[in-house]
Amino acid sequence: MRSRKFFLSIVVLVSLIAVFPTFAQDNVGSGLTIGFAQVGTESAWRTAFTAATIAEAEARGINLLYVDGQNNQDTQIAALRSFIQQGVDAIILAPVVETGWDQVLQEVQAAGIPLVIVDRNVTADPSLYFTRVASDFVHEGRLAAAWLAQATAGVCNIVELEGTVGSSAARDRQIGFNEVISLFPNMHILLSQSGDFLRDGGYAVMDGIIASEDMAQICAVWSHNDDMAIGAAQAMKDHGIDPGNDILIVSVDAIPDIFLAMMNGDTNATVELSPAMAGPAFDAIVAHLAGQEVPRNIAVSGGLFLPATAADEYARRTQQ
Repeated sequence: MRSRKFFLSIVVLVSLIAVFPTFAQDNVGSGLTIGFAQVGTESAWRTAFTAATIAEAEARGINLLYVDGQNNQDTQIAALRSFIQQGVDAIILAPVVETGWDQVLQEVQAAGIPLVIVDRNVTADPSLYFTRVASDFVHEGRLAAAWLAQATAGVCNIVELEGTVGSSAARDRQIGFNEVISLFPNMHILLSQSGDFLRDGGYAVMDGIIASEDMAQICAVWSHNDDMAIGAAQAMKDHGIDPGNDILIVSVDAIPDIFLAMMNGDTNATVELSPAMAGPAFDAIVAHLAGQEVPRNIAVSGGLFLPATAADEYARRTQQ
């Protein structure tokens, strides 16, 4: 009876993804100049997100001023001030971290430029931006944990590979994952270290853990993104451990390389973070400039992917 209650709790938790209203917009934004301050190129998902945004802008006839933030908040702040000086029609910000934005966002607002937050969040006054387009990071963590609980019958010692410290993606995925495993007395996170969303970071963290810990006590790796998971899997293989078999691996993003890893038996599950945020962001800007009401939060969603469909997903996502 107790295990049935746990299962029902998981079902309830993973169904709690927010659903926001959508709106139609005929004017796609042709002729607008929009500044886009991106986090950087720290992961394959981030690169795909940038490429999708640039392609969407080109298709719509939007003049996109793109700045690679190089994973540095100061670089992003300088980009926002440059956009103000250039008199852009709107700004899209994908913030590297949550805090430290109040001053520059006040400058953007004072210049009368509408601002959209995409992907990661900020802790600044919500009145400084008119909407946020993002996935539900908490839900992603819940979904990953629900899969792992089912795969291990609720008995598992876990290594957590955290994303960039101070980012909403890392914090919220951790919150969602921990909410679910707290329902299971025999599921525990033994170690949690940041790999900064980098493939090399995942490798380095796992390499160090293998050197210092008894890996026979570890059941699974929970990674905040696919790149760190792939790095961790390679570290395991370099030490004679069979990833995906000896140790389960679940992560977030659904980049093409993770499907290749699942095809090879190296990882076990991924939760999709859709890179298709530019369309909703551009639509929101056009609607806002036209005086239409725009939802405060606009959600993009993804699902859970397993090895059974990995080959099809890899082929679909890599076709030119």
